[in-house]
Amino acid sequence: MSPTHLPSAEYYASLPKHIAGAAAIIHDAAGRILLVQPSYRTDSWEIPGGGLDAGEDPLQAVRREVREELGLDLTPGRLLAVDWVAEQADGRPPLVNYLFDGGLITQAEARTRIHLASEELTAWQLATPGQWDTLLAPHMARRLHACSRAMAQGITLYLQYGFDLIGDQT
Repeated sequence: MSPTHLPSAEYYASLPKHIAGAAAIIHDAAGRILLVQPSYRTDSWEIPGGGLDAGEDPLQAVRREVREELGLDLTPGRLLAVDWVAEQADGRPPLVNYLFDGGLITQAEARTRIHLASEELTAWQLATPGQWDTLLAPHMARRLHACSRAMAQGITLYLQYGFDLIGDQT
């Protein structure tokens, strides 16, 4: 029986599985981006965000994740990039990650407003573009450089594992 002749439930069950995440690019006027140190890893920092829960859309997820992780009630701005990450050797299915402009924050505001979820995060910092390459996994650093460019140029980018395969490769 071809997929078009299957009952809906069987057809949907036969489709490939993917996971989705959403993150916020919270930044200051100098172009530094808020990074967080997860408690479950010591090899690299990340940006605030996480996986979508069942029935949740990317905007809902980024708001929830930022609230849970940082204690900030954030209204996400425009979509900066969508980053596709292929299936990983460890068995993780393909991931589509939505990256939203999380808005401006000053160092002083961050010190008073951010309340880390201590079971998940141990630290935060506003990091310069020069720090991203040393603090983040390579694909995450590429992702941030692309998002920074998207903010500056007022565009939305399609990425694959942090690489801009359509637009400017710089």
